[in-house]
Amino acid sequence: MVIEGFVKNEEVHHTLFETPYFIGPDGDIAAKTYGLLCHVLKESGKVGVGKVVLRDRETPVLISPHEGGVLMYRLRYPNEVRSIREVPQLLEVKADKDQMKLAKTLVDSMTIKFSQIEMKDHYYDALKAIIDAKVAGKEIVTMTEEEPKVVDIMTALKASIEAAKKKPMEKAKGATEMAEKKTTRRKAS
Repeated sequence: MVIEGFVKNEEVHHTLFETPYFIGPDGDIAAKTYGLLCHVLKESGKVGVGKVVLRDRETPVLISPHEGGVLMYRLRYPNEVRSIREVPQLLEVKADKDQMKLAKTLVDSMTIKFSQIEMKDHYYDALKAIIDAKVAGKEIVTMTEEEPKVVDIMTALKASIEAAKKKPMEKAKGATEMAEKKTTRRKAS
């Protein structure tokens, strides 16, 4: 890896970031240099920008401190990133007060911590289930999704707010609590 310079973290736009890699030292002597680099990056608020050869190709990279180590991000070249101005149908929209109030209510009602959002690859799970079913000799059933109806923004915002109100956040229930509910339901029947 060749470091070409150090820059402020905010100078590198997030559209350039591609793939993160954990990198570590190679041996005791390198560990001291690695630790020093990690510490100085944290203290300075800067990141290193350079190049590394990956799969026989020179690739731009950024190195950044992360917890007790260093992350290396593979970067895109700036000319590989389209300008937002090239995206079709971007309109300058003037929202009225009612629309803004509804939109803000929706955002406020759906505000949670990132750690509470399920980050799971459902496509991978579904594909694996299909492969496992095929291996087991089962018949594969596929379904096609219907096209959603197009509605105006106010109707969509109101529907989203109503859905958020009807779906209150529940505390996670343990196995014993779930069993107690089933027992109570059986007794009531």
